[in-house]
Order: sequence, then C-alpha cells, then structure tokens
Amino acid sequence: MQSQAKTVAEYLDELPADRREAVEAVRQVILAHLPPGYEEAMNWGMIAYQVPLERYPDTYNGQPLMYAALASQKGHISLYLTSIYMDDQARRQFEEAYRATGKRYDAGKSCVRFKKLDDLPLELVGEAIGAMSVDEFVARTRAIWAARQSGRGRGA
Repeated sequence: MQSQAKTVAEYLDELPADRREAVEAVRQVILAHLPPGYEEAMNWGMIAYQVPLERYPDTYNGQPLMYAALASQKGHISLYLTSIYMDDQARRQFEEAYRATGKRYDAGKSCVRFKKLDDLPLELVGEAIGAMSVDEFVARTRAIWAARQSGRGRGA
C-alpha cells in the first residue's frame, strides 16, 4: 500500500499505532547510523534514505538513488537495503548474520520483511545502514549500471 504522504510526519500519522511504533523505532536506528550525505525524504510512497539529486543528478530515472527505505505494507513492514542487495556477497553475509541472531529471516527481492519490531535485529540493521558512504554507494551503483550495459551483470 503506497502512501501519498508528502512528509515523513504525515506518513507516520497515517499509520496504525502498532505500525507507527515499529516504523519509528527502525527509523531512529537508521537515522543514528546513516552516514553523512544521505537525506531522509518521502519518495516512492515510503520513507526513503537517498542520495540527493544535488549530489548525484545523473540517475537513469531522474530520481534520487535510494540507499534504504522503510514502508508499512499490507501484511508487514518492509526495510529496503539497496547497499546489501546490490552485492551478492554482502547479501549473503547479511543473511547469515541475520539468521545467526535466531530471528526469522523473511526477505523479498530487495527488502527484509517483518511484522513486529522484535522480528528485526536492530543492531544488524544499524551496521548495514552505516556500512557505505555516499561516495562508495554512488561508485558501486555506477559500476553496476556500467556492467549491466556491457552485459556483465551485477556486483560480486
């Protein structure tokens, strides 16, 4: 379910109390670990953590590069971690670390899904969010785009 909220505050106000509490808690972890240079904004109907267009305007769709995002969906909450899912090795390491916490790992193509805050290892989320600077994220994204254009696929 995609929100039409224009601000993060509006988005949070739309949520049922239990969802708002979980989203706000994850949001605080993200903000505490987010490297300098990313911005929090509403984009794609969710809370997005992105590279501002002023910093990197040369995107394929004219939208800021999404580093991470947080969304309340119909049956769960989704945490999108582009930096993890853009690299097969990083994804595998994240999955292994997640499973090692004893929490149930439920993932989509580029997101982790959870129903309750207790289902999400917040320390691991913080580590994942803090792991990549804006410059590194832009460089890796550009390398992936170049590889796709040349037919070499995505990152390691």
